[in-house]
Amino acid sequence: MSINLNIDSMAVKKKKKSIALKIRNYFFTGVVVLIPIGFTLYLTKFLISISSKLIPESINPNTYLHFSIPGLEIILTVIFITIVGGLSLSFLGKKFLQIIDDLFKRIPILRTIYSAIGQMTETFTKKDNSKKSVVLVEYPKKGSWAVGFATKENKTEMSNKTKEDLVNVFIPTTPNPTSGFLIMFPKKDLIFLDMTFEEASKFIVSAGTSNPKTK
Repeated sequence: MSINLNIDSMAVKKKKKSIALKIRNYFFTGVVVLIPIGFTLYLTKFLISISSKLIPESINPNTYLHFSIPGLEIILTVIFITIVGGLSLSFLGKKFLQIIDDLFKRIPILRTIYSAIGQMTETFTKKDNSKKSVVLVEYPKKGSWAVGFATKENKTEMSNKTKEDLVNVFIPTTPNPTSGFLIMFPKKDLIFLDMTFEEASKFIVSAGTSNPKTK
């Protein structure tokens, strides 16, 4: 009789342990599911909250409407950027942009910022360079590796004085890839990857949780 009671008691404990394990698994599964959803909703709310600053109040449609449309400024900004992109491909658009380009390059302080940003944008938007620019570097210490973007071969006095064939590499931070470090590596120390700029950016933003396609 006592043996049967012990068996029943063990079965009850095992069942309780199984239920507790299931509840724990459900909880952690819920966390995994809700984190990306919550983060996306939070980011969307944040973008909508700052969207009113994208367009001056005097020309903001929400200023004159009886009710506010959340995110309208973002939609209008996207439309405006698209229209500018389309016009810039036309003959008159190219001429106008050339005038703006020449104007910015003649202003002492602005030309430095304008040229640097322009070169960086051009580097990352070149289709023929989109795969060759993603590199693997041994950073921040030997045995540790980081994904970076090779922006340009360094042909300055830095290469001459170090007697190395240096390459400028931008190493972005996670999860915000717009900030990071500019480090010059010898070309022989770089491992050029087949992943595209978009795949590398997604890998960095997701803190390594997204797996780029293997070639």
